[in-house]
Amino acid sequence: LFTNLTQKNLNLYFTLSFSLLDFLIFPGAEGWPFPKYLGSCGRLIVTASTRPMKEFYGSSSDVTADLALQLLTIIDFMMNNDLNYFFYFTHVDADTFGVFNNGQLFIQDASMLGVIDKQEGRDLMNRQQEYKDIFSCLAVDCEPVFPSCSSIKESQNLIMICGKLLPNLLKQKFPSPVQEKINSALSICADSFLSDQEIITASQLLVAILKPLQICDSRFVYRYPDCKYSTKL
Repeated sequence: LFTNLTQKNLNLYFTLSFSLLDFLIFPGAEGWPFPKYLGSCGRLIVTASTRPMKEFYGSSSDVTADLALQLLTIIDFMMNNDLNYFFYFTHVDADTFGVFNNGQLFIQDASMLGVIDKQEGRDLMNRQQEYKDIFSCLAVDCEPVFPSCSSIKESQNLIMICGKLLPNLLKQKFPSPVQEKINSALSICADSFLSDQEIITASQLLVAILKPLQICDSRFVYRYPDCKYSTKL
């Protein structure tokens, strides 16, 4: 749900596919983790060869550690970006993310992705007293009433990926005591009963554990040979 649009644009936005508009409004060329669309109205998708992330679950630890770090980086970018938008998943599964042939992770299915303007979105939506389906306003002149954003936790994305995706990449991949530290951080990160800050802190711990395991190798084309000359990669 995108909350910072005029009524006319909002109607159009919900009439079309969310995934397609998401890819067009937030292009991969500007650093967003989506495939690239070209042509009239973005009807042509142009990507390198891709594979679903689930095909890498059985890969070596250096590959899975790299993908896990990319996934955590994407989620952090969805929560903290220059446009001050908060992207949240309502559902994730093995087909939500894909991998380009250069090893770079991207969101290939944005159909379960919502967007909130952090400056205006929460205040606007929380002022509404009742919910009205946006589609009921497409044919008549009325003001839509949005559902409250209060149910969307800041850590919602982390809870989902730590519970459903990261375990498939990281469990039983590393020697002790690294594996035990990873398992512990995953358990905290996936616990929806904990506070946002506890979950975010656990995800930051995961990054700190995995970062030294990320190797600089020509197999990771998306960041090679840059990683040879940068302390950030």
